[in-house]
Amino acid sequence: MPARDQSKLKIKVRQLPNGPGVYLMKDRLGAIIYVGKAKNLKKRVSTYFQPSRQMMSHPKIRALVGMIYDFDTINVKSEPESLLLEGKLIKQWKPKYNTAFTDDKRFLLIRIDKAAIMPRFSYVRFKKDDNSLYFGPFPHAGLLRKTLGEMRRKFGILLKDSSPTKLEDGRYKLYQDVRAELYGHENIVSIEAYHARVEKACTFLEGKSREWLKELTEEMKKAAIAQRYEKAAELRDIVTAIEKTLSKTRQFTRSPVISISDESTLQKLQSTLQLPSFPTHLECFDISHISGTFVVASMVHFTNGKPDKARYRRFKIKSFVGNDDFRAMEEVVGRHYRRWTENKKPLPDLIVIDGGKGQVAASLKAFILLDIEVPQLIGLAKKKETIIFSDGRDPLNLPLNDPSLQLLQRLRDEAHRFANTFNADLRSKKIRESVLDGLEGLGSVRRMALMQSFGSIDRIRKASLKDFQIVEGIGPKLAQNLYTFLHAKKLSTPPESIRPDQ
Repeated sequence: MPARDQSKLKIKVRQLPNGPGVYLMKDRLGAIIYVGKAKNLKKRVSTYFQPSRQMMSHPKIRALVGMIYDFDTINVKSEPESLLLEGKLIKQWKPKYNTAFTDDKRFLLIRIDKAAIMPRFSYVRFKKDDNSLYFGPFPHAGLLRKTLGEMRRKFGILLKDSSPTKLEDGRYKLYQDVRAELYGHENIVSIEAYHARVEKACTFLEGKSREWLKELTEEMKKAAIAQRYEKAAELRDIVTAIEKTLSKTRQFTRSPVISISDESTLQKLQSTLQLPSFPTHLECFDISHISGTFVVASMVHFTNGKPDKARYRRFKIKSFVGNDDFRAMEEVVGRHYRRWTENKKPLPDLIVIDGGKGQVAASLKAFILLDIEVPQLIGLAKKKETIIFSDGRDPLNLPLNDPSLQLLQRLRDEAHRFANTFNADLRSKKIRESVLDGLEGLGSVRRMALMQSFGSIDRIRKASLKDFQIVEGIGPKLAQNLYTFLHAKKLSTPPESIRPDQ
């Protein structure tokens, strides 16, 4: 394989424009290994081939630079557009080094290795499917490390740097050095006694997680009110991760992961939920919003236990504005199944609602209002993965390794992913269009005329008064108001919350 030609790459860099865009770094096989955005493509891309000491000080950046054999660029019209395009391309290609850098920036998790006889506590940056117990993510790494050190003193637990020794009587000696005296706990303990310490520490950690959760939720609401939608979305994803972690990490047991065929899983699901028919068709609904803004919903369909994406549907909430998950669920369930019955289609074998009693009751109300016989319908409440029955049966909690529950979780998680994707698309559209918000007299028709005349929001920002006056439908007064509005708001610079890196 020929070595990369530095001179050709530098010539290619010199030919780049000075405007905004996205660059795609490729390895010797042509695979995309990194996607980045730039305010100035020429300036940004050139740094990879004349790297500064500061840039090369990071080992992963050195590795990336060494892998680059070619690159492509995509010119865009504005900085916000480069931000949006970068995100889409990362999702599409999943480049190796974007993932590596993201992992470095993740908040820390605390991991307890459940499979060990004497479990130890450690902090990690990402979660693996290894049957360990995880708490977090925690947004302040320094405080978390300090907290873990204090927990060792408070509860007598072992951290990752510990190597306990098994004694002849079956008990364990935790430390061979002075740490045994410093931490002030019995240094020789039975397995049972140590597990009791671990359980107390886990209870403490859960409280810490809930404390972080409350703080982050408040930050998310403030960001949404300030229309910093990208920041609000980032915080919402962290809140969701914490909630999901808390729902899965309470029993300290060793539960093997069971592998089972799709058909057997569906048979078990039918038996567990006492369904009258084999659950060939499953549908699940989820609501997504950021503190009552951009409220949307999703419906995903599984056929024979697998995603059937041709049947997926997504919804904008139309009947109200604000934060009301129950009302939103009633609306989308009613809208969806009204169409089904009008087209005389059979209902699915099982409908799953992401939520608890309130969401299930709202869904039932939708069927009652439609005068449709209520189908098999359950809710899956996240806090403890509790199954809520619509027919009045007692709630059901299945073991976390139960194949039936795992199938319901996959269905619910897919609905959640699909709803969040739609929510993100709407936020992106809002970022592009919000520059013209607040100008009285500028409706959708005139906005469309402006976009057709100028081609982009960035060009509208830079247009002169005379440019506005020749647009069809924009009279002299509105042209003056538009020009004054844009310059008074100083909207030639993207909002702080969406400004991309230099």
